[in-house]
Amino acid sequence: MFAPIRAMFAPRADETQERRLGFVLATGVLIIWTGFILASRAGVKGALTAWDMAALRFGVSFIALLPAFILGALQEVTLHRIVSLAATAGYGFALLAYAAFEHAPAAHAAVLLPGALPFVTALLAFVWLGEPISRQRKLSLTLIAIGIVLLAGLGFFDSPGAWRGDVLFFLATSCWAVFTILVQRWKISALQATTSIAVGCAPLYIPLWWFVLPSTIHLASWGEILFQGVYQGGLAMAFASLIYNRALIALGPVRLSLFTSVVPALAAVAAWPLLGEPLGLGGVLGVLAVTVGMILGVRGGRVDAALSRP
Repeated sequence: MFAPIRAMFAPRADETQERRLGFVLATGVLIIWTGFILASRAGVKGALTAWDMAALRFGVSFIALLPAFILGALQEVTLHRIVSLAATAGYGFALLAYAAFEHAPAAHAAVLLPGALPFVTALLAFVWLGEPISRQRKLSLTLIAIGIVLLAGLGFFDSPGAWRGDVLFFLATSCWAVFTILVQRWKISALQATTSIAVGCAPLYIPLWWFVLPSTIHLASWGEILFQGVYQGGLAMAFASLIYNRALIALGPVRLSLFTSVVPALAAVAAWPLLGEPLGLGGVLGVLAVTVGMILGVRGGRVDAALSRP
């Protein structure tokens, strides 16, 4: 019964088509992740706590992916792998990120969440998968680093106490990087990885949140709850995780993390017409540097499949 669903997410034999699909899906991830940063900051600055945001994320994604679990999506995935994926991309990333939004502005998240990802991922891929960091990739990472510094600007340090959130953002993106490498190393499919997070998090977290954790969800409007539930659980968790993991299969962990490093630049560009926040010369140069660095990185070779076998 599950075979037709599995076939929808299976890698294609044609490498060119597979790579094109990966780029299309990665572009969708960029858009949703940019919105995630804005929506999350708005959520914790409103009536909801970080614990409430996580509950909506885990609860809605669990409902969305429960049919896949019932149809046997995780039959071939061992319990310790489900727990590991849920602990990193579920508890680790979400709880740390939402807590960070309570201490640091969205601009810091745009720089640190996707911005640090290619560096942590490249290091883990070198250590765990044996993927060398080529000269082209070093140049790519250098340009991305320069671009992120230019995008951040001197104003990055103007928010008092934001360093606490910055540390949490870096830890959150490190958890996501570990998850990315685990998926590649264990040859977990896109649907299996996403279902593992949803099924592995909600049954434990929701009762704990309901009875123990501090919550102000009763103070939030139904519109706010509905919006955050749909975006955090439906789009950012269920859908974005699904297409991210499928793009991961097509592009490999390092190339995909380089692609997503454009999120800070995309957020900065979007803020110009939407929020009336001009980039300035440093911001424009930062966008160019990140974009060129990403292009250099994604054109490099993907991870050798033989090196990623357990």
